[in-house]
Amino acid sequence: MIKVKTREEIELMRESALIVSKTLGEVAKAIKPGVTTLQLDKIAEECIRDQGAVPGFLGLYDFPNTLCMSPNSQVVHGIPNNDPLVEGDIISIDCGALKNGFYGDHAYTFPVGDISPEVEKLLKVTKESLYVGIREFKLNNRVGDVGYAIQQYCEAHGYGVVRELVGHGLGEKMHEDPEMPNYGRRGRGKKFIEGMVVAIEPMINMGTQRIRQHRDGWTITTLDNLPSAHFEHNVALVDGKPELLSTFAYIYDALGIKSDEEDEFRQEVLVL
Repeated sequence: MIKVKTREEIELMRESALIVSKTLGEVAKAIKPGVTTLQLDKIAEECIRDQGAVPGFLGLYDFPNTLCMSPNSQVVHGIPNNDPLVEGDIISIDCGALKNGFYGDHAYTFPVGDISPEVEKLLKVTKESLYVGIREFKLNNRVGDVGYAIQQYCEAHGYGVVRELVGHGLGEKMHEDPEMPNYGRRGRGKKFIEGMVVAIEPMINMGTQRIRQHRDGWTITTLDNLPSAHFEHNVALVDGKPELLSTFAYIYDALGIKSDEEDEFRQEVLVL
């Protein structure tokens, strides 16, 4: 059952989402060849707690860390470790925070130093597909409209769209109804209603859409070991239109990137 949020609850969720946004910005400053994912995980936990929140993933379903850290061919749910990142890697970082009884949860895939043009294109298209999907999250559209838009955009570039892993509703629980696949048919699935909050998160592979799970019970990799990218935003349906609760602005500030990609999904300018 979809749990509709009041305007007050949406504002509390915005606070949780922005805690994640700021945390990803702090982590972005530390990403470079030689750093380990465990070191980045420590930065994230401290940042979340310093903002009066608790890590949303730590202990959730018995996950052992604050961040899901998934390099290269890992799609999602990678466990932080002591292996150093190397030049040319990509690293998908998924982060959650819980404050005032509500979760924030989003993700970004970072380059580590210089990456190949082919991998750079994968990241670009995957992030673009996120906004393609968000545009379809509007009053009286359906889950299938978002999934269809993402799927068509990514498959047109020859990429594989993961089927087994999906976005989701968000609120007092990390995972609420509805599930938000990154594939689908227009006009199918649950109808969007005012006050919904969802996590839209394309998980897109350079090659096959097929994946496999490792023996640790968490790590998911592409079946052909080609790279995978993952971007995620938290979005509320406000006045019939999608409104971002999360932002990549802190990441962009850390990396010196200029972007206006989020402007159409905000009612007011975000002040850093």
